[in-house]
Order: sequence, then C-alpha cells, then structure tokens
Amino acid sequence: MPPQQALAIARAFLPKRPWGNRYDYYYTRAKLRTDPLYPGVLAALRDTPGPVLDLGCGLGLLAHALHVDGQPRAYYGVDIDASKIERARQIARRTGLKDARFEVVDLGARWPEHTGNVAILDMLQYLPSQVQAGMLAHVSRMLAPGNKLVIRSALGDDSGRGRTSKVTDLMAHFAGWMQEVPKSYPTRESLEGHLANAGLSATFSPLYGNTPFNNWLIVAERRAG
Repeated sequence: MPPQQALAIARAFLPKRPWGNRYDYYYTRAKLRTDPLYPGVLAALRDTPGPVLDLGCGLGLLAHALHVDGQPRAYYGVDIDASKIERARQIARRTGLKDARFEVVDLGARWPEHTGNVAILDMLQYLPSQVQAGMLAHVSRMLAPGNKLVIRSALGDDSGRGRTSKVTDLMAHFAGWMQEVPKSYPTRESLEGHLANAGLSATFSPLYGNTPFNNWLIVAERRAG
C-alpha cells in the first residue's frame, strides 16, 4: 500500500493521549506498508459487487483498506478476540466508517449470517484440517453469484519460507497478539481438495512480496453449472 495511505489509516489508531499505548499504531503502519496482503485482496475484490464478511478480522484493517481504495461496500468483521473487536469498533466510529460493523463470534459455536463475498485472511492455520474443510463448505453457501472467497494463507511445506511462517506465528502467540497456536497449515493440495468438494474453483498466486513468509492468495468462485 502507498506509504501515505498506510500512514493515514494508521494515524486513526493513535491513542487520544500522548502517553497512551501506541502498539496498534505501529503495528498497523508497518503491516500496511510492508505486507502485500491488502493490495492483493483489494485487487481481487475490486470488480466484485456485494458486501464483504471478514472472518477473523482482528482490528478490521480490511474495512479501512477498502475505504481508501474507493470500494464503498458494507463490511462485516467477526473475530473471537473481544479486545480487538472493541478497538476495531472504536476506530471505525472515529473514522466514520458507517458501513462497517464488528462482532465477537466464536466460529466453533455459531456462524454469522451473510450473503456476498467472504475474506479469510491469515487464520486457516489456527484450525484443524477437518474444521478447515467444514468452514470452506459453509462459506461456499454464503457466496452470491459473481461473488468471491478470498483467502490469504501460509501453506505448509518444508521450505525455508514455510519454517519461517511457523516460527513467526508461534512468536505472535507467545507475545500475546494471537490467542491461539497454529494447529494445521493447509497444503495447496488439501486446499484444492476442500474447495473442490465445496463446489468452488480457485486460483493460487504467491503473495510473498518482500516478506520471508510462505503466503499465498487464493481466490475462489462457484463453479459454472
């Protein structure tokens, strides 16, 4: 993302008082400037109509990225982390994102109601393989005609990128940023199988950028017929 756009979004996460906690500001600024995630997701959604459900939304950065990209659409972010959801709500109110809403949801207990596009960004590895398959099958039923499922995930393999992804995710858990430890990194073969079983066709593109991680962008749609 262009530095000025990244900075404009990140400034909304500054604390109201000079002595407040600036972690979210620095995290947001660094992520938006260095991670190719948002340019990739924005490009995938740009010509796709309809609202977006963001599963595992964290602080809701996708809502802000869509806004600055000129994609006016309803956004619904859910996450199990109540603290992140509360901060996401506060920042959305502060920046006037009227079409964005956030909710604490444990996907192991219930599913949000939604029809449209779905984003699953950097969360599949925190679910067991059989749960990943069930999630993708459920999500496929949310996709309206012409809508997309956009996934960013580290793929499991023995490459240096794969090992770096695993170590970094563990560090994020021990640092307290992520509540869960990774459970099962999907392989390309497992994801292709889960998506096909859900009636979806998908394209896979590496999304490394200048990072050392084994991240891929997967864009899926309902198969014709």
